Amino acid sequence: MMNEKQHAVIIYTEVERKIDLYYKLQKIATHHELTITPKTVKTARAEFTLSQVLDVSYKPFSSEAGILYLHTNQGVFPFNIHSNPQTFIDTFRSFK
Repeated sequence: MMNEKQHAVIIYTEVERKIDLYYKLQKIATHHELTITPKTVKTARAEFTLSQVLDVSYKPFSSEAGILYLHTNQGVFPFNIHSNPQTFIDTFRSFK
């Protein structure tokens, strides 16, 4: 039996683009946690029950970066990550 303390966390990056007073493009990167527990998947902007999450997939771009895709009944949500997501994906699959 799994308990709430068992979870996996991966850090993802969001890049916001803004135009400053001098019409220069500013890119602001923020880091957030994507957390999975036996009951939920939490992002900085949303929370899904595990029954709403259909799958998790990963597309690497280099040895250092890639996109983790959270497939839900509300659509597919991409997350830019810079670490190996295998533990996160394995944890998700063990909860399903």
